[in-house]
Amino acid sequence: MSEKFDVIVVGAGPAGTSCAYNCAKNGLKVLLIERGEYPGSKNVMGGVLYRKQMEDIIPEFWKEAPLERPVVEQRFWMMDKESVVQFGYKGLEWAVEPYNNFTVLRAHFDQWFAKKAVEQGALLINETVVTECIVENGKVIGVRTDRPDGEAFADVVVLADGVNSLLSKQLGFHREFRPDEVALTVMEVINLPKDKINERFNLEGNHGTTIEIFGDSTKGNLGTAFLYTNKESLNIGVGTTLSSMIKAKLKPYELLDYLKKHPMVRPYLEGGESAEYLAHLIPEGGFNSVPRVAGNGVLVVGDAAQLVNAIHREGSNMAMASGQMAAEAIVEAKKDGDFSENSLNRYKEALFGSFIIKDLEKYKDAAHTFETYPQYFKEYLPMMNKAMSKFFTVDGTPKREKQKEIMRSVTAEKGTFKVMQDIYRAWKAVK
Repeated sequence: MSEKFDVIVVGAGPAGTSCAYNCAKNGLKVLLIERGEYPGSKNVMGGVLYRKQMEDIIPEFWKEAPLERPVVEQRFWMMDKESVVQFGYKGLEWAVEPYNNFTVLRAHFDQWFAKKAVEQGALLINETVVTECIVENGKVIGVRTDRPDGEAFADVVVLADGVNSLLSKQLGFHREFRPDEVALTVMEVINLPKDKINERFNLEGNHGTTIEIFGDSTKGNLGTAFLYTNKESLNIGVGTTLSSMIKAKLKPYELLDYLKKHPMVRPYLEGGESAEYLAHLIPEGGFNSVPRVAGNGVLVVGDAAQLVNAIHREGSNMAMASGQMAAEAIVEAKKDGDFSENSLNRYKEALFGSFIIKDLEKYKDAAHTFETYPQYFKEYLPMMNKAMSKFFTVDGTPKREKQKEIMRSVTAEKGTFKVMQDIYRAWKAVK
């Protein structure tokens, strides 16, 4: 541990491993430190991996990576207590190479990905906690770990230590995040035979489905739930911002139990056996919460840099892309022999010029808007379900009259101006 490396990467999640892989591939001496028993043992996400950013790192990775199912259908549920309005897309073009996205189990995928980094030359050390960065004359020169004599030194330290990055906080790169900038998600892996999954989700072969659930899944609070198909298991989970949990006095495990018992969800899970229970913090602050990402001898990537687009459930792809950008900046800095903040700002420039920051900026006001005005989840989603029930109930009333009645019920309850104001506010937040 006392030897000098070109790069030390803290955290073997998608961002950290992406950076380690690309640095090692370019001939740099890399140390990848993971606090868990193995990569993926501490990492949690709903379970969707997008193809594009991973393929940029390892072409045709799907031919060997431990993936679950290629997703051919994406559904969205607007759920009330006993009903759901649903829409989505199913396309068989997603069932053939190069695919669009996949369901994955992180414990399997992360180990495989880290192994690929090791094959490129990175040194992986597990079960090691980095307690602080070593700073000398204003420059990060290494890390201190919980191992005896556990100091390691490098030209650059990359912080990929997750949403509540204590290391970047120690460096003063970010403040304490507010409860409305962080979500707590709990999920469960439920084993179910493949034929049962295919029958219940109307799937063939190894095709997969994802369902994103809004509304009653979080008891009307800001957040989402999900139900994803694996080969022989389901991932089900639900999350809300910490501020919503505090205000509504919600307990995470009770919310998940409520979701599993919901009449729209329960039939999909019937007969399944619980295999794993997980909980994880997710950055929800978006563009307004992105911290300082480059300093003298240090870069911040992935969740540690708050790079999650909650609206489009994108996180792992942003993490991988940020790790690759960080590696590219480090390779150039190595050529120049300059690891100052000015040199490493190549990463910041690439990041802010990419789809990652552009998408985060597009939705920078969304979370705040929907939390500040809870009527979107608490009132409009139940209203939508009631309207659809009324419209599709055949009772002898002409459809034109039904449409007028639905509009009257909506505007009578809130007033036409208030409804239009809410519509405009929501459109402005996501446009």
